[in-house]
Amino acid sequence: MNELHDLNGALKGATIAFDLDGTLVDTAPDLVGSLNTILAQEALPPLPFDDVRLMVGRGARALLERGFAAAGAPLDAERAPPLVERFIAHYLTRIAQESAPFPGVVEVLTRLKAADARLVVCTNKLTNLSDALLEAVGLLPFFDAVIGADSAPAAKPDGRHVAAAIAAVGGDPARAVMVGDSVNDALGARNAGVPSVLVSFGYTEEPVETLGADLVIHSFLDVPPACLTLLTSCPAPSAGL
Repeated sequence: MNELHDLNGALKGATIAFDLDGTLVDTAPDLVGSLNTILAQEALPPLPFDDVRLMVGRGARALLERGFAAAGAPLDAERAPPLVERFIAHYLTRIAQESAPFPGVVEVLTRLKAADARLVVCTNKLTNLSDALLEAVGLLPFFDAVIGADSAPAAKPDGRHVAAAIAAVGGDPARAVMVGDSVNDALGARNAGVPSVLVSFGYTEEPVETLGADLVIHSFLDVPPACLTLLTSCPAPSAGL
């Protein structure tokens, strides 16, 4: 599946929901940089990039909590909210300073739009941060909606997040696929009764092959044929909202 296949209208009207961090965009450099800025402001040592990269993708608060714990200063419930606000404010100033779409993303999204697929972002990132990032890297026009964790009844792995993203673009769960990089994406899809594709180059601390996706791919160029395979040959799993 290394070449973009001729879609021949097979994806017309289908909904493809995408995770953002680690799936569409390599955001780790700016997120890690922002975390280390906050740690420095709190007189804590910076964390190595490779140690923090796999902490990304579960939202700002989770990143801060894990980062501060790794730095030897676990956050309590009282300290976390103002630090999250400060982190978000700083992150917005450099949201795409080093972040960029993964190879093949623009090419694939262009082909999917031409095939009349409904494209939506389903991310645990806040919606305003997601919009700002997508606009900064030139991907926002590809999507019919962006549904962050704050725009859904609950965040992934809750299936209502994936269901809300599909509904936001007028999609049918029976003709939908979730594309992500983590266990939250695989479980969120399964809980919504939707098949899933996970990329192997994203942010996960567990081997991607063990996370329960219907398919694992190693290049973003493999997204269209993977979606075609799931939509034509794999019945959607039973929903467990």
